Formats: sequence, structure tokens, C-alpha cells
Amino acid sequence: MAMVAGNRYDMTDTEFESLADAALAAVERALERANLDLDVLPKDGGVLEIEFADGSKVIVNRHAAAREIWVAAKSGGFHFRRVDHAWRDTRDGTELFAALSKIVSAQGGTPVILAPG
Repeated sequence: MAMVAGNRYDMTDTEFESLADAALAAVERALERANLDLDVLPKDGGVLEIEFADGSKVIVNRHAAAREIWVAAKSGGFHFRRVDHAWRDTRDGTELFAALSKIVSAQGGTPVILAPG
């Protein structure tokens, strides 16, 4: 696989952890601003647990070995890699916040647009 600027192959472990932690914190803030009926629980080791009123969960975590952010939801599992200053789905290139907006809207039953801020 070719090296692409900004991807997992040219960042150190420390850079990855810093960027991933910043992304998780931005996700947490975006969810809190959205004022939805859910709980956002940060866990040790770079894990963010989103629990909905019906008890279902979405898990967002950093995966250091792959240098990716992983999302587990009812709709499936998703991997996001840092490319050109954004976290992009490794399958279709969708940006992390756009993907989470769709996932959270579907799982929570309320349309929401999440954005870093």
C-alpha cells in the first residue's frame, strides 16, 4: 500500500494517540451539544461509549495497532483512518462526523447532524 500524507503509515504512536484522543473528545462534545436522549461515557484506553434510551450502544474507540478509530453500532463496524487532516472510513471515505451523524440518527431514532467544534 502506498504511503499517503496524513495516513496511519507516517504518524508516530504519540501523534496517533493525540489525534485520536482529540477526535474522541470532539465527538463527546458534539453529542453533548446535540442534547439527545443518550448517555456519553468516556472509558479508559480511548473508548467512548454512547448509550441510547433503549439500552443499545455505539462504541467509538481508538485502535492503536491499526492507527484507526473504530466504531461499533447496530448497523455494523466501521474503521476510520487519518487522511488529509480528517478521519475517513476505510471503505467509502466518509468523514467520521458525517458517519456518526448517520449512525446516531438511525440508532437513536432522531435526526442529528454532528460536527466538530
